[in-house]
Amino acid sequence: MKLCFLVEEQYRRDGMPVEVIHQLTAWGHHVDVVRPGGSLLRLTEAVRTSAHDAWVLKTVSGGPGLTSLEAAAWAGLTTINDVRAIRGVRDKALAAVIGLSRGLPLPATYAAAVPELLLEIPESEYPLVVKPADGSSGRAVHLVSSPGRLTEMLPELAGQGMLIAQPYVPNSGVDIKVYSVGGELYATERRSPLHPDHAVRERHVPLSPEIAEIAARVGVVYGLDLYGVDVVLGPDGPVVVDVNDFPSFRQVPDAPKRLARAVLALAAGAGGATTATTAATAATATITPTPTPVPAQATATSTAQPLLGAVPVPMTAGRKA
Repeated sequence: MKLCFLVEEQYRRDGMPVEVIHQLTAWGHHVDVVRPGGSLLRLTEAVRTSAHDAWVLKTVSGGPGLTSLEAAAWAGLTTINDVRAIRGVRDKALAAVIGLSRGLPLPATYAAAVPELLLEIPESEYPLVVKPADGSSGRAVHLVSSPGRLTEMLPELAGQGMLIAQPYVPNSGVDIKVYSVGGELYATERRSPLHPDHAVRERHVPLSPEIAEIAARVGVVYGLDLYGVDVVLGPDGPVVVDVNDFPSFRQVPDAPKRLARAVLALAAGAGGATTATTAATAATATITPTPTPVPAQATATSTAQPLLGAVPVPMTAGRKA
């Protein structure tokens, strides 16, 4: 296959996607890497003459790569993930509306074009979590205790564009990060960015059926194939606090191989990891499956055996706009 990866400057040497690209080329596939933030692009020519089976995006929110991916989609080229899905989760205000309207457990969300407008939020909603609507990687996430503290923070919040504010969900200071890759779910726990002093070792953890069902529904609601979901355990149960397209996939066993197989499956228009492995023609060491229980509605359509620590979920074919 021939693939085009759009890679932001920040990720030029990052394991994701560099190791995935290396794995694909090792399997004999051709990968072109485009740096939308570091090179002049003849975008119309690149899209018009593209012979790639799929375009893959790994950029920061608000970066220039999404425009290139959208251009490819409008030209009828296959993209991973779907560009509308990416846009839907990268705008956190929009993501909240989509998720809440489809029954996902998200906090109530306020949006403001300038930080002073957040002062209109009732005091009963405090403490608040305030962050940029286009933020990523935990950037500029603030826990605001009171209206007075918000007033003090106004200069710091200025210039960050659209902001969102959500009532803080009381929790233990641990985020559960669930990754969806190759039609399976993997769960890790890590320190919350709101609790930087909390001692938590990032590690792989079992995935409960309740959180597995929520994470699987996230993919369906937003239309994502490769994604991550941040969940906190609040007093009333799990709450989704963030959704990311093509995240780091940290702590996923053999992540480069699994991501590479998933990319190939989606590029081929396949529905699961079995076809991806065939397309790669590079099955490596066998991994003894130990599947975590998952609700019936989240069972994969693929007949592939679940891999270690994985939970099957539906996976759609590579989409065209």
